Amino acid sequence: MKLTRKSNAAPTVEKKTLGISRRQFMKQAGITSGGIAAASLLGTGMMRKAEAKVQTVAHDAPTEIKRTVCSACAVGCGLYAEVQNGVWTGQEPAFDHPFNSGGHCAKGASLRYHTHSYKRVKYPMKLEGGKWKKLSWEQAVSEIGDKMLEINQTSGPDSVYFMGSAKFSNEGAYMYRKFAAMWGTNNVDHSARICHSTTVAGVANTWGYGAQTNSFNDIRNAKNIFLIGANPAEAHPVAMQHILIAKERGATITVADPRFSRTMAHADIHLPLRPGTDIPLVYGLMWHIFENGWEDKEFIRTRAYGMDKIREEAARWTPEEVENVTGVSRDAVYAAAKQMATNRPGTVIWCMGGTQHHVGNANTRMYSILQLVLGNMGVSGGGTNIFRGHDNVQGATDMGLLFDNLPGYYGVGEGAWHHWSRVWDLPYESVKARFDQKSYLGRSPMTTPGMPCSRWQDGVLEAKDKLAQKDNLRLAFFWGQSINTETRQMEVRDALDKLETVVVVDPYPTMAGVMHRRKDGVYLLPAATQFECEGSVNNSGRSAQWRQQVVEPMFESKNDLEIMYRLAKHVGIADTWTKHIKVNGNMPDPDDIMREYAKGMRSIGYTGWSPERIRAHTMNWGDFSSETLEAPGGVNKGETYGLPWPCWGTPEQKHPGSQILYRTGMNVNQGGGNFRARFGVEHEGVSILAEDSASVGADIQDGYPQFDDKMLKQLGWWDELTAEEKALAENRTWSTDLGGGIVRVALAHNMVPYGNAKARCRVWTFPDEVPVHREPIYTSRRDLIEKYPTHNDMQVHRLPTLFKTLQDKVISDDLDKKYPLIVTSGRLVEYEGGGEESRSCPWLAELQQEMFIEINPADAADRGLRDGDDVWVEGAEGGRILIKAMVTPRVKPGVTWMPYHFAGVMHGEDLQYPESGGISTKPYIVGESANTVMTYGYDPVTQMQETKASLCQIAKA
Repeated sequence: MKLTRKSNAAPTVEKKTLGISRRQFMKQAGITSGGIAAASLLGTGMMRKAEAKVQTVAHDAPTEIKRTVCSACAVGCGLYAEVQNGVWTGQEPAFDHPFNSGGHCAKGASLRYHTHSYKRVKYPMKLEGGKWKKLSWEQAVSEIGDKMLEINQTSGPDSVYFMGSAKFSNEGAYMYRKFAAMWGTNNVDHSARICHSTTVAGVANTWGYGAQTNSFNDIRNAKNIFLIGANPAEAHPVAMQHILIAKERGATITVADPRFSRTMAHADIHLPLRPGTDIPLVYGLMWHIFENGWEDKEFIRTRAYGMDKIREEAARWTPEEVENVTGVSRDAVYAAAKQMATNRPGTVIWCMGGTQHHVGNANTRMYSILQLVLGNMGVSGGGTNIFRGHDNVQGATDMGLLFDNLPGYYGVGEGAWHHWSRVWDLPYESVKARFDQKSYLGRSPMTTPGMPCSRWQDGVLEAKDKLAQKDNLRLAFFWGQSINTETRQMEVRDALDKLETVVVVDPYPTMAGVMHRRKDGVYLLPAATQFECEGSVNNSGRSAQWRQQVVEPMFESKNDLEIMYRLAKHVGIADTWTKHIKVNGNMPDPDDIMREYAKGMRSIGYTGWSPERIRAHTMNWGDFSSETLEAPGGVNKGETYGLPWPCWGTPEQKHPGSQILYRTGMNVNQGGGNFRARFGVEHEGVSILAEDSASVGADIQDGYPQFDDKMLKQLGWWDELTAEEKALAENRTWSTDLGGGIVRVALAHNMVPYGNAKARCRVWTFPDEVPVHREPIYTSRRDLIEKYPTHNDMQVHRLPTLFKTLQDKVISDDLDKKYPLIVTSGRLVEYEGGGEESRSCPWLAELQQEMFIEINPADAADRGLRDGDDVWVEGAEGGRILIKAMVTPRVKPGVTWMPYHFAGVMHGEDLQYPESGGISTKPYIVGESANTVMTYGYDPVTQMQETKASLCQIAKA
């Protein structure tokens, strides 16, 4: 029997007791022992300096239940928050939520602490003369806004940098990107750049959309699961539950990971590849598949283009060469390939272990092509399940919070700006006039991608004449993003020092507010947490959920939208920024914001969304099946939970959403589809449209191009539009027709508006048309450099980017001999991202108190190291950190591994955190950042950083 919550109120306690019992104490404290958590709990009542008073809530006060979504990763677990007298006093994982069904991880269980953490910034602050000074909101906004205007006047709008956040709601992310547009710059980005930008580029350029194709729940239906660069047992524990359900039902599991991870402990086959050799490994799997005739020949014929080139490349990767390059045995690769071929449908799962490479876009294309070879696309139990790291990194990416895109992945070309100017009801010329009108290095700022957040520091430090913009960056906003997650931390620190103004907008000071060596020009603006705001978020599976506001903003913190609006007013863009958005006081209305972006984001099918539909799903979790994600009855009958995009048509048309992308076995009006005709209709004189394949019920049961006004006229369907629709559809495509008539008519004929093409194995616009192996820039195998070299140096958008120049130093400077150990990095179950929030939670800090590096016993013995020793780890570019050694066979000889959640110590010295409200904002646990050791290396398409394959040396401290 399924349990479903029927009330938003909790029963009151009638019997009053004196004090609380030990069991109640333990429950409320969230601890079972002393230490950090206990000290934190017992100490807060004595902290009289804090300007926010300790609020005592009677245990029997009425309890109101609020529905919210966990902020720890992108699974999207539902949570019931218990609120008494405006204080978040308790929580329960939602047992009737279709994603987590009552499951939770350690981070999720600690969420309520974030709202009342004493480590938070409690009011606006400014560093002046080496001392932190309290400011009013009015003064802080005035000073920052004045500096922005002065920079715009002297250096142009591109000298202000807007680093955004995957912690924004959809509404916050959209308005932040729109703020940058109204300011006149593409210098805006967020953490997707350094987690899944290579996924978006690689996957979108394979079959049309750059997102997870299936859902977490659908993994239960897989017969084989291949995880590469993913460790969900620690990074996505609730997603791991779905994987284990599949295993209970008979699924086989293969894990490709340099470590013997906790996820690997559940697998049938381990492929312990050398970091940076994903492409040879997957070609090795394909070699066996092609050699034995295990490929899905009919699927390839009808739905894949360019597979002949993949066959040619795979033929070069014999079992012997694969073993030589990857270190994985022939027998293991064969066993994995046979397991995939025998057990279909199968799914491929990847995370940052696959994306964070200087060949990351090629890696993600490689994983996708493997699924085309096996015919595992567009089916339940198949697809590419791409696990995102932050709670709204999918939504923020959709919203165009990127240096190279406007909302909906329209890019930043002139056509994209024309479209969004129409959505905003602003003359295109007036939007264009906000940008620098000159060209730099042959590039126009408005139509050139900006600075990626992986390399903002180069925008500060690089010589001006090498940048495709007027001047260096002079002021930077670090809004909800922890910069210790970026490589080359020494350069990051230098850039913080050189900026004229640093503005941190976050509940915590973060490393941007701490790791500099400045005396002036740093502002800390306290942003409210996600639980002190309302709005929508998207999980990895493209499903939207609405967070109810649990409590009011704590201390003097403010909602992101209010902070943006105050700044927009001061710099004179508020009226255009909110032209058709209601503003209540200083707060733009989130409902109006969703309506605006849904109107414009036609390219990914947001038009079927509305605040009312998304709220109806959130308020009726129990209506949806955890097996199918569909509602068999109730107010949402027939709909898929969260209306995963594309959700076609209008909200009134009630499209159910598309849980599984490219599913030809279902009608488009019920959530079916096919690969997107995004790349034209032919290549080299050969059709790239689908052959003898289409979604169920389509009037054309073959390939067809994307819909536009001309296609409707050719098909004789133009007169099915109303007169008003015709006026709006003239000279438009399905994705730019604001009237929606083109989409309506396509759906009426059961056809997918974006066309029906083959997925492409060849991407002729990328540096490598098909994926090829390139040795890591800092490789441990100098013998392979000549055969598998990296790229030549090149200019990527606004920045020069080095490849061969650095790899040549491996040989010329003997770097592989000075730094003989491979170093890679990953996540811990206790912490998230840069760790600022989770390490400031005593309940989590209690669980993991030391930064460490895993080293194999053989390598440890060679260096005279024992488990728990203090060691110096030095990277190939000279970055040094002082941490603990964990001697373990989890890593192979020659390979080391570090978690990347730590910060607060640099080169062995503690950094100084400000006090706020008389209390230090220093997290309970600090440590060296792994990224001080990690080195230069960027994907040529996306500027993804290389954090998974570099070199180091370790010595006893």
